[in-house]
Amino acid sequence: MVGLGAIAGIAVVELGMVLTPGPNMVYLVSRSIAQGRRAGLTSLAGVALGFLVYLFAVSAGIATVFALVPGIYLAVKLAGAGYLLWLAWKAVRPGGRSSVAPRELVQDGPRKLFLMGLLTCLLNPKVAILYVSLLPQFVDPERGRVGLQGVVLGLTQIAVGVAGNAFFIVTAGSVAGFFARHPLWQCLHRYVMGTALAGFAVRIVTERTGAAVALR
Repeated sequence: MVGLGAIAGIAVVELGMVLTPGPNMVYLVSRSIAQGRRAGLTSLAGVALGFLVYLFAVSAGIATVFALVPGIYLAVKLAGAGYLLWLAWKAVRPGGRSSVAPRELVQDGPRKLFLMGLLTCLLNPKVAILYVSLLPQFVDPERGRVGLQGVVLGLTQIAVGVAGNAFFIVTAGSVAGFFARHPLWQCLHRYVMGTALAGFAVRIVTERTGAAVALR
């Protein structure tokens, strides 16, 4: 069975990723500010389903596919890095806005909110890298039942990710109000977020791909 050290390790990794601005946080916070906490939480349900899709895809052997056909993994990495660079440019470009700045968005219904949350998660390169490259590092073949270990670790990641994003959804309104009253801090947040996204894009491109074979 999976060890407590592995569970704690993946929880810390996921917490760090939750605190790093990314597509999930940008969408959930923006939607919560524009349409309320209920809309944000509905979108979060879609994100949670996206986590489960990744978890069971990895359990089904997608990591082995990436290992056998490195070109597919490279394409995923480059696409993800390009997406992050696009988000970074949107943050720092002239006239750009912070993800926590109040804005007008179309009022979407529950079904669309859920589906958009799901799509945002499935297209999130941070989540793909986590499941394909990082989560397998915490699996110990000597403990047996490698598949079950992966599921337990994945569910731990989902629990931490959902709880962390829920916190940002609940507090988004207060944070947005603060930035509305302090434009300088809003500007600083845009550049910090843009730099973090660009840095993560560079890290994705330069990361070695060998870890993808760990969960086989």
